[in-house]
Amino acid sequence: MPNDPREALPAGSVLDCFRILKLIGRGGFSLIYLAEDEETHAQVAIKEYFPKAFGERGEHGEVCVNDPQKRASFERGRGLFYREALILAQLHHPNIVRVRNCFHANDTAYLAMDHEPGKNLGGYLRKRKGKLSTRFLMAVFPPLLEAIEALHATGNLHLDIKPSNVHLRPGGNPLLLDFGAAYHLDNVGLKKAQVVTPGFSPPEQYTLSSKVGPCSDVYATGASMRACIEGKAPPSAVDRKAGKLLQPAAEVFAQRYPRKLLEAIDWAMQLEPADRPQTAAALRQALLEAIPQGD
Repeated sequence: MPNDPREALPAGSVLDCFRILKLIGRGGFSLIYLAEDEETHAQVAIKEYFPKAFGERGEHGEVCVNDPQKRASFERGRGLFYREALILAQLHHPNIVRVRNCFHANDTAYLAMDHEPGKNLGGYLRKRKGKLSTRFLMAVFPPLLEAIEALHATGNLHLDIKPSNVHLRPGGNPLLLDFGAAYHLDNVGLKKAQVVTPGFSPPEQYTLSSKVGPCSDVYATGASMRACIEGKAPPSAVDRKAGKLLQPAAEVFAQRYPRKLLEAIDWAMQLEPADRPQTAAALRQALLEAIPQGD
């Protein structure tokens, strides 16, 4: 990532019982390493809390705040990082990344997860410039929606579903990643999301007065499906609310994809929450009805 000031831990560094092999990814609040369990020699992914905006590496490897005035923000973010680990610990689903351990070192927090071979959906669709096949969409999104449904069953929302947070294992079998924006809803919609991704976040994530719920993740899933077809993120929900036209997928892509599949995407991307599928299961059922198994 260009202009990223964060210094990664060098290969050979030991964290808990894991030895760092190399840096494999960066996010706005974390660095991700490939590592090896020194006891079992299994490869794992290690996520290090290291916010780009207000973090720096100290001389002994510790993660420090680069501005004393940002200390509260740093500690709040670290608390959210631990909460991500707690949410993932509740989940045992074949399409959700599995957490092995969460621990503290270098004055920051680490998350150890299973590492599986594959590629990132966001990078894959950019390379292919969209136009991913109906078969591909049906291999990825119904299982992904099952994972989202399992998350919702725990009372949590993901709130950052997008292609770059989907890992594709061999055969297109998806794995939902990055639960850093997730939170528990004691009463659905009464808490406000902190993260928005233009093109994928629904309009209710942008305003303090709006409620979020399971259909917020449904919108982001529909937008991710459209990106797989179009090769780019849709217009932001804010721009759409302001009048920027997004032609229905059922009109634009009717020559290439089954109409009912496109209609399901359009349904998921309705601006008004009440006009969308209210659950991940409802969108998944619409997809399965659009493309019956065996077709």
